[in-house]
Amino acid sequence: MSAADAPGGVAVLASGEGTNLQALIDTAAREGLRDGIALVVSDRAEAGALVRARAAGIPAIHLSPADWSTRAAYDHALADLLAERQITLVVLAGFMRILEAEVVQRFAGRMLNIHPSLLPRHRGLGTHRRALEAGDRIHGSTVHFVEPELDAGPPVLQYRIAVQPWDTPGRLAQRVRHGEHFIYPLAVRWWLQGRLDCTDGQAYLDGKPLAAPLVVTRDMAPIPG
Repeated sequence: MSAADAPGGVAVLASGEGTNLQALIDTAAREGLRDGIALVVSDRAEAGALVRARAAGIPAIHLSPADWSTRAAYDHALADLLAERQITLVVLAGFMRILEAEVVQRFAGRMLNIHPSLLPRHRGLGTHRRALEAGDRIHGSTVHFVEPELDAGPPVLQYRIAVQPWDTPGRLAQRVRHGEHFIYPLAVRWWLQGRLDCTDGQAYLDGKPLAAPLVVTRDMAPIPG
C-alpha cells in the first residue's frame, strides 16, 4: 500500500533522543509535506523524542509497557491507538521494541524502519562495533519496510560510507547518523507522494520493483544499488 491508497498521517515511534524524528520534523516543515507527522509515541517517559515532538506542536504520547501485563497486550494497544488516529504510515525511529508479528502484519506495507547497518549484514544491536570487529570496509544504514522477521524487510535506501582507520563505534555511529537524517526523510517523502510502495514483500519505487536498495553516498545523491 502507498499513500495514494489511503488518507491520513504519519506516526513516529521512538524510544530515545529522537534525532531521526527531528530530521523528519525539519523536512516536513521545510518542504510542507502533505499530512506530515500526526503523532509521536514512545515507550519511555523520558525520551527526548517526546520533548522534540511537543516543541514542534505534534501530539506526543507516552505509552508505558508497565501498564499492560504482557508484551502482546502492549503491542495490540499500540496498534489500536494508531488505528484510532487513522495513521497510514508508521515510522520506527529508534523504537527499541520488537513488535508482535500480528501487529507488523496489520501495518504491512505501511511501516518503515531505519537500521544502522548495511542489511542484511549486522542485524540486531551493536552494529557499529560489529562492523569494526568484522573488518568491514564499508558501513552505513538501511531504510526498509518492516516484516515480522527482525531487520529482514524489503530494503529501500542505503547510506554508505568508507570505514576509516581511526573510527571507533561512537565515531562511526555519528558519521552514519548524518546520512540517516537524509535518507529517512527521503523515503518517507516518497511514500507520502505515492512513489514508494510495498506489496507482497516487494518494494516498488515509481511502479518499478527495487531489486536492490538505492544507494546514497556522501554527496547525498541517490544512485541505483
